[in-house]
Amino acid sequence: MKTFGKFVLPLAAMAALAQQTQIPAAKTAPEPARVQTADRPTAPADYELGPGDQIVVRVLNAEEFNDKAILVDMGGFVRLPVVGRLHVGGLTVSRVEADLSEKLTKYLKHPDVQVSIAEFHSQPVSVIGAVKNPGIHQVQGRKSLVEMLSLAGGLDPNAGPNVRITRRIENGRIPLANAKADTSGQFSVAEVNLKSILEAKNPQENILAQPFDVISVPRAETVYVMGNVQKAGGYVLTDSDTVSVLQAVSMAGGLDRMAKPQNSMILRRTPEGVSRAEIPVDLRKILEGKNPDVRMRPEDILYVPDNVPRRAVLRGLEAAIQTGTGIAIFRRPY
Repeated sequence: MKTFGKFVLPLAAMAALAQQTQIPAAKTAPEPARVQTADRPTAPADYELGPGDQIVVRVLNAEEFNDKAILVDMGGFVRLPVVGRLHVGGLTVSRVEADLSEKLTKYLKHPDVQVSIAEFHSQPVSVIGAVKNPGIHQVQGRKSLVEMLSLAGGLDPNAGPNVRITRRIENGRIPLANAKADTSGQFSVAEVNLKSILEAKNPQENILAQPFDVISVPRAETVYVMGNVQKAGGYVLTDSDTVSVLQAVSMAGGLDRMAKPQNSMILRRTPEGVSRAEIPVDLRKILEGKNPDVRMRPEDILYVPDNVPRRAVLRGLEAAIQTGTGIAIFRRPY
C-alpha cells in the first residue's frame, strides 16, 4: 500500500489516479533486501518461459501481487495487476523481472520484483520404450539425450542398442549425420547408438533435447533356446549383434544329457507372422564340425528335443513365447 496525500491507496488505484492526473507517484525510500518465501521449482538461468507454464509474481509492498499462480497463455502473455498484459514467452525469469520492474517504475521508485516458476509445462519431451519410467518429462533448460534418459529412470535391462529421436521440423533438423525427414516432411528422425554415447565414445552424438522431441528406446531383439539344455531362456541381442546356433547353445550352458541334438530345429516366424516354419538343424554334426554353423535371426527359437512327443512340445513352446511365462530373458555375457 502507498500513501497519496493523507489517503492510503492500493497500487492499482494509485496507477489509475496517476494516469488521470499525470501526477507522479509518491517517492519511497529504498526497499529492504528481498526475503525468500515459499519454495518453488528452481528454473535454470537459461530456461525460457512458454505456453502452459505457470509463474508467481511478487512485488514488495504491493498487495495486488500475491502467491497466486498465473498461466502463460498460448500467445506467451500473462495478465498482471496494474500493468495488464505482459509478454513473457521466450523470455527467462530474470528478463521478465527486469521488464516488469521497468513498467512498475511509473508507480514505484524502486520496485522489488521476484518471479518464480510454479509449474513447468511448455517444454515436454516424451521418453518411451525400454526405460524404467516412460512418460513425458520437462526439458527445463538445456538437457542432453543422456540426461533425458536419466530423467526417465535409466534404461530397462532389455533395452536395444539404439535410441531413436523424432523432432518437429520447425525446431530444426537433428544435428546428426544419419538424420532424415520422415515421409510427411514434418519431422526429423535420427538414431544414436546407446553404447557409444553412454561410454562417451562419440560425445558429439549426445545432442541436446528440444521441446516436443520423442525419444524412443526399442526393446532389444531376442532369440530363444528351449528344450534339453542346461539353461533354457531368451538371449538379448546387443549392438545389432547376431548369434549362431553354437553360440546360443553355449549361452544356454550346453546340452542336457538327455538331449537328441541330431533332431534339433529352429522355429522361425513366417513373413505373415502368424505361424512358424520348422528348420531342421543337425546340431550333432555342427558340434563335430561336419556341418557349418547356422546363424539365428531375431525371435528364432532353437529347440533341442528329447523323447517328448513332438507336436505337444511345439504347442507348448509357442504358448510359452507368446505369454513369456517361465522364460528367463538375459543378456549375452561379455
